[in-house]
Amino acid sequence: MSITVRVYGLLLHNGSVLLADEFIKGQRITKFPGGGLEFGEGLKDCLMREIREEMGVEALAPVHFYTTDFFQQSVFHSTPMQVVSVYYTFRVAEPLAIPVVNVPFGGLTGPQDQEVFRWLPLDGARVEAMSLPIDRVVLGMLLNG
Repeated sequence: MSITVRVYGLLLHNGSVLLADEFIKGQRITKFPGGGLEFGEGLKDCLMREIREEMGVEALAPVHFYTTDFFQQSVFHSTPMQVVSVYYTFRVAEPLAIPVVNVPFGGLTGPQDQEVFRWLPLDGARVEAMSLPIDRVVLGMLLNG
C-alpha cells in the first residue's frame, strides 16, 4: 500500500480565496497552493516551504483547517496510491503583492509544469471550480462557513 501526504494552504483575503492553476502531467488543474510532504518534514514545515517555493512569500500563522477523512485514490499515479491531504489557513504580510492573473490559466502557454495564481470570490463560487475531489470538499466547507 502506498500513501502520499499533500499539504495545502488556504489564503483568504477580502472575501476571496487564492487558487493555483497549474498544468500537472499535461492536465489543467485548479487547486489550492501547496504540494507533497517530503521525508523528514513536518506538516507545517511543508506548508511553509511550498508557499515560499510557489509564491515567493512567507506563510504566517498557519492554523489547521481540515485533514482528509475519507479514502481518495490518486488521479496522478498509475499504481494504486491513497492521498491524504492536510489544509491550513494562513496569512501573508501583503496579500495584494502576490502576482495573480484574472482568468483561469491566464498567461500559461502550454502543458509544462507551470503555475499561476488567482483570487476566487467566495460569493457565488461553486465547488466545481476545483479540479480535485478533496479540494472540492474543502471549498464546500469554506462556502458553508
